[in-house]
Amino acid sequence: MSDRWKRLLGEVWRFFAVAQAATWVSFLLFNVLVHGWVVGDALMPQHALTAYVLANSVGMVISYHGARGWVFPHRPPRQADGGWTAYVIINLAAMAFPVSCLALSRHVLGLESALADNVSANLVGLVLAFGARFYLFRRFVFRRPEGHSAQRSVQV
Repeated sequence: MSDRWKRLLGEVWRFFAVAQAATWVSFLLFNVLVHGWVVGDALMPQHALTAYVLANSVGMVISYHGARGWVFPHRPPRQADGGWTAYVIINLAAMAFPVSCLALSRHVLGLESALADNVSANLVGLVLAFGARFYLFRRFVFRRPEGHSAQRSVQV
């Protein structure tokens, strides 16, 4: 396997690990807010979409710091804010996938159980958003340093 593919697979693995940590935080916070897990009474039972956006905003902060410090530390920021603005815009755009799945499940299909919410938003929606975020973050936020060309190994 070439160095380029090894580097890419390492980035994918680290990105997945950071995403998992952020997702678990978001998952727990969402379920506390909407279904009352751990605390008993739900704090926002009728506001699942708002709770999802709030919980995932917390996860977004965790994800940014993990990606900047561990997944893509070799890709210095080109923006004055370290890529934070682009990161937030991409995350909000990608959040459309799970929010749409949650809205469909709740408002079209009428499913409001914890299982239905988590399958629609935290399984189906996040799988759809994962690939889009990885590509867009790598392309627009954590880009290769200028003047750095991808080294290709010659296979004989």
